[in-house]
Amino acid sequence: MHSLRYELAEECADDDDAKLGICELRKAVLEELKMHNLLVQERELDLAKEHGINSATVKYTEFLLATASGKIEGLKGPGKLATPFEKTKIAAYTLGAMTPCMRLYAVMGKKFQELLDSNESTHPYNKWINNYSSDGFQATTLQTEDLLDKLSVSLTGEELDVIEKLYYQAMKLEIEFFSAQPLFQPTIVPLTKGHKPVEDHLIIFSDFDLTCTVVDSSAILAEIAIVTAPKSDQNQPEDQIVRMLSSDLRNTWGFLSKQYTEEYEQCIESIMPPDRLNNFDYKELSMALEQLSKFENTANNRVIESGVLKGISLEDIKRAGERLILQDGCPNFFQSIVKNENLNANVHVLSYCWCGDLIRSTFSSADLNELNVHANEFTYEGSVSTGEIVKKVESPIDKVEAFRNILKNCNDDKKKLTVYIGDSVGDLLCLLEADVGIVIGSSSSLRSVGTQFGISFVPLYSGLVKKQKEYVEGSTSDWKGLSGILYTVSSWAEVHAFILGC
Repeated sequence: MHSLRYELAEECADDDDAKLGICELRKAVLEELKMHNLLVQERELDLAKEHGINSATVKYTEFLLATASGKIEGLKGPGKLATPFEKTKIAAYTLGAMTPCMRLYAVMGKKFQELLDSNESTHPYNKWINNYSSDGFQATTLQTEDLLDKLSVSLTGEELDVIEKLYYQAMKLEIEFFSAQPLFQPTIVPLTKGHKPVEDHLIIFSDFDLTCTVVDSSAILAEIAIVTAPKSDQNQPEDQIVRMLSSDLRNTWGFLSKQYTEEYEQCIESIMPPDRLNNFDYKELSMALEQLSKFENTANNRVIESGVLKGISLEDIKRAGERLILQDGCPNFFQSIVKNENLNANVHVLSYCWCGDLIRSTFSSADLNELNVHANEFTYEGSVSTGEIVKKVESPIDKVEAFRNILKNCNDDKKKLTVYIGDSVGDLLCLLEADVGIVIGSSSSLRSVGTQFGISFVPLYSGLVKKQKEYVEGSTSDWKGLSGILYTVSSWAEVHAFILGC
């Protein structure tokens, strides 16, 4: 099938180098098919009898054939194409639809190869893994991508958009293809696979700043204050809260920010044990983070006393929240959780943010009014901030106490499974007490503190593979907090796949 699609693409290419490149790719596919046929023969399988072709496979192959045949909305088929340029477009579109398959198999081959133990030469899929992890297949994948780039050079922006849509559609169909394959062993992924809403209660906890957002909320609130502050004393209405001038406010905020950063680093250094602990010690970590909590309290008091947050209108806060950019995949993940009425799940956001209204506005604009927000709050006169903060969650200790209180106040006797997603030192206690702690991003201070206190940071993928092996071998798949293991991810897509599947 892949060979036929490359053949159609080769017919459409008007450049000799492109034709040669596609021809070489087609030869590589034929070699790949020989490998597959050999594996089938070795196992003495009759695929026609033992397995029918599922609908996901049919959808994928039909999509690729249609693309290679030029059956894309607004385009002619290859036999009716009038100019060489039109044919080149079809060749580019075909490569755009084929490349995701090549890249996916190249990545999977490498990942599987890394997970094989040195003594697993008898693994039933060893030849398959060796083929797709080989330097030759990796080179073929790069060749496909390079050829796609070359064929795309002369295309318009609109035509490049078509390739992008074909690429994403191909990847989506690939995922559906793998998801449709039958499983003959129990699996731990997705996390909700064994979730029974009648008996179980899934509780998702998440930090906000730089976990959900692209920028820190304190900087946003300060910028609102600076932009909306009066430029001179003559501009201040007599009946409103007297505010700092914009220029003075910017200088004050700059000083506070610099002071916070310097003292935070000093505080982190001071709480570190002199030697790395061999075993995870939650009690020692908690005592150390009490010092960080005192620092956070002092820093917040300085902000309040400075008056930089005085005079901000609630309307401006809500408008800023609506425009606050969330991390890719974050809104979609939360929507998938809260909009699923059959899941019996709740989401709680625990944040140091000074203004809960900013958080609520951000999530409301993403159609996520169901999220429970636990943060500090501004006080207002009318709809204008007084500069005071109602302190609710300003430290690691406050966060973990809020975490525990939420669980304590769950008025049901269902089995609870907790997941916490965070990115900073302030999230450490919650990450560890949750059944599953997921670290997103790459905070160096979080890693440094955690490592010194004996915490293990494990990439989620390899951690799940290890847990899956243990599960298949007979041990339990239960997740339990305070294990001293935290799982690391680079994006919300990984969190989504782990908890909900694709």
